[in-house]
Amino acid sequence: MEPIRYFNRHTHALETEQVYGEGFLRWTYGHPLGAISLNAFVKRPFFSAWYGRRMSTEKSAARVVPFIEHYGLDPAEFEDAPESFRSFNEFFYRKLKPAARPIDADETSVVFPADGRHLGFDRASAIEGVFVKGQKFDLAGLLGDAGLAARYADGTLVLSRLCPVDYHRFHFPAAGTPGETRLIDGPLFSVSPIALRKRLSYLWTNKRTITPLLTGRFGTVLLMEIGATCVGTIRQTFTPGTPVEKGAGKGYFAFGGSSTITLFEPGAVTLEQDLAAHSTRQTELYAKVGTRMACSA
Repeated sequence: MEPIRYFNRHTHALETEQVYGEGFLRWTYGHPLGAISLNAFVKRPFFSAWYGRRMSTEKSAARVVPFIEHYGLDPAEFEDAPESFRSFNEFFYRKLKPAARPIDADETSVVFPADGRHLGFDRASAIEGVFVKGQKFDLAGLLGDAGLAARYADGTLVLSRLCPVDYHRFHFPAAGTPGETRLIDGPLFSVSPIALRKRLSYLWTNKRTITPLLTGRFGTVLLMEIGATCVGTIRQTFTPGTPVEKGAGKGYFAFGGSSTITLFEPGAVTLEQDLAAHSTRQTELYAKVGTRMACSA
C-alpha cells in the first residue's frame, strides 16, 4: 500500500508520515483476518477503554522518553518536563508553552484548531474522492441533523487529522461565544488514511462531538471532534456561554490519533491559498495550531 504523503507548510516540503502502529493498522484494515478482529472488538469502545487504561498506568510512563526520541519531538515546547509525566496518557495530552504556538493576530483570520494534516473544501456538500476516488462525504450523517446539514451545505469545511505523534489539545479557531457540546455516540474506527482509504464513512459513524461557536465576523462556526480507535476520550475544558479568545484551549483527546472538523456558514470565509491548492490535489497540508486556516470572505 502506498505511503502517506503530505505537504509541510513549515518546511515547504513534501514529507512521508511516520505511522504509529502502522503494521497493526495495515493488517486490521487490509487483511481478511484483520477485518474480523476489527468488527469483533477493535472498533468497540471497550477495546479503546482497555488500551487507555494501559496508557494511564505509572508503568506506561517509561514509554515517554523513547517516544520523544523516536519521533523527534521537542521537549523545549512542553509546559512540563518529560520526566514529570506520571503516565504515557498524561504526556499524550500535554500542554505546550504559549510561545510554542503563537496565534495569528489578524482579526480577519481564522486559525487551525489543532496541529495536524489538513484538507479544506469550499462546499461541504460537494466533497468527494477524499483519500480515494468514489467516496462522497455525507454531511447529514456527520452532523446527525438534516436541517443543520442543509444550512451548512454550501459552507466551507476543514478536516484536520491528528496523528499519535501530534500535540493532542484542540483550540478555538476564532473568538466568540461557545454553546453546549452535543455528543453523537458511535464506534471507534481508525481515522488514519490507511483506514479512510477503505471507508470514508468512519468519519460520520465514529463517536463525535459538535459545539457551535457564535462569532461576530464569521457567523456560527461548528466545531467537531471525532473519536477513533484508542481515542474514546474527548474532553472539553471550556465553559459554555463564556466568551473565548481566538486560540483559547477548547479541550483534548486522550491516547491515539483523531480528527477535528471546522464547518462555516456559506460565504463566511476564504481558505488560505496553500490549503486550498494542496486540497485540490488531495494532498494534506501539515500546519500547526494558531496559524492561518482561512480569512473572512
